Amino acid sequence: MTALLIVPIAAPLLAAALYAALGWRRTIAHAATLASLIILGAGIALAVRVLRDGPVTTAAGWLRADALTAFLLMGIGTIAAIASANGPAYLATHAAENPGTKRRYAILVTLFLAAMATAAVAGNLGLAWIAIEATTIVTAFLVGHTGARTALEAAWKYTVICSTGIALALLGLVFLYDAARHANLSETEALNYTVLAAHAHGMDAGVLRMAVAFLLLGFGAKAGLAPLHSWLPDAHSQAPAPVSALMSGVLLPVAFTQILRITAIANPVLGTGYARTLLSVMGLGTLAITALALIRQRDYKRMLAYSSMEHMGLVAIGAAIGTPLALAAILLHIAGHGLAKAVAFTSAGHILTTEHTSSIEKIKALTRHQPVLAGTLAAALLALLGFPPFSLFASELALARAGFAAHLGWIIAVTLVLLLIAFAALAAHGGQMLLGDERNRDAAPTSGGVLGVRRLLPLMTPLVVLAGLGITAWPISSLLATAAQAGR
Repeated sequence: MTALLIVPIAAPLLAAALYAALGWRRTIAHAATLASLIILGAGIALAVRVLRDGPVTTAAGWLRADALTAFLLMGIGTIAAIASANGPAYLATHAAENPGTKRRYAILVTLFLAAMATAAVAGNLGLAWIAIEATTIVTAFLVGHTGARTALEAAWKYTVICSTGIALALLGLVFLYDAARHANLSETEALNYTVLAAHAHGMDAGVLRMAVAFLLLGFGAKAGLAPLHSWLPDAHSQAPAPVSALMSGVLLPVAFTQILRITAIANPVLGTGYARTLLSVMGLGTLAITALALIRQRDYKRMLAYSSMEHMGLVAIGAAIGTPLALAAILLHIAGHGLAKAVAFTSAGHILTTEHTSSIEKIKALTRHQPVLAGTLAAALLALLGFPPFSLFASELALARAGFAAHLGWIIAVTLVLLLIAFAALAAHGGQMLLGDERNRDAAPTSGGVLGVRRLLPLMTPLVVLAGLGITAWPISSLLATAAQAGR
């Protein structure tokens, strides 16, 4: 069964090797999509295995899978399949006569998938840190893929801020290693999740407190949480649409999962109050910044990026609550947000191709000129706004219930006010694009906006799944409940 831990890493690496050896060819154009489906299949197989027999671990403990791991792999595979399926269409439009650019893009995307899969199955915090740092290196080149000045500036900003965050996380790992060694753990066990959780009471509380602070700040930077959040709007707005979908729907949750692992280790020693305070400040700060930024937003890709920050802030609030209901709710929220944002960013990419602008003010009456594309974008926005029957309505309602049950009503009240401001801003901007006065429209869209079945299917399928999970979460309810326990 340990082979299932290696397959999610090996599949995208093999796809990257194919692209490197053969270049960009039509026969292997969807190798990344196939690798994504293999990751999804491995996640499903691990979910069945873990729910039946418990966690799977390699002999040395470097790779490990529990319910949270299986959930992450299923998310990575699903979102990556959607994004990768739209990759060839994006390259056909933006790099039609440049095989070298196509080849570089394909290699970087598959390496990105391998790094995220490694972070998901890592049983050691040190290995997870290396994998997440690898995502920074790879995605920096993807953010600057177009070579435009704004894209290169965004790539540099992304690299500097995320490297700062990951350096803080490294410092936190040093403190955690020191605390583990003082608990008489061996060098090879000092950063192992399972061993750390089992011996947490032997650690020095003061050193562990410093470790948690630095780790939450460091991994919080990669998750798009304040105060090291400013890279996210620039990077998401400049990256290719499929890459933005991957970064928003997968990279942010993978980074945030490390925070859940850390709090599960620290809370038995420090109590829930310490991590709760840090996560509440980070979550509320992120929501406040997002609400204010969305009001004055004029670029729809940046709008979607700030929406990602909004949802990660809400996830941080759920982690601060920390009850089983809250943790299950944030996992369902992560799944719903990833699906909705994959559709939203992909639709935004098609709009950019046809309208040749990312300005909200210059796009009007999409429902009349591009009704199918407008429909997919509208459905994704409704899901992100928390309308039923989409699953984000159920997850947000469960989070509110969990917060009041944990006697944190004031946090929930502030959160709801900030969400209402963000809701109003996102709804106003989306309505302007979809239903605005077409007399102010600059020009009609180009014919490239016609969505065939091959482009429409990857957009409609996630919306159907989103609605299904909003009606009943029974296909993954046991996995969510078990994964929530792994994050405590």
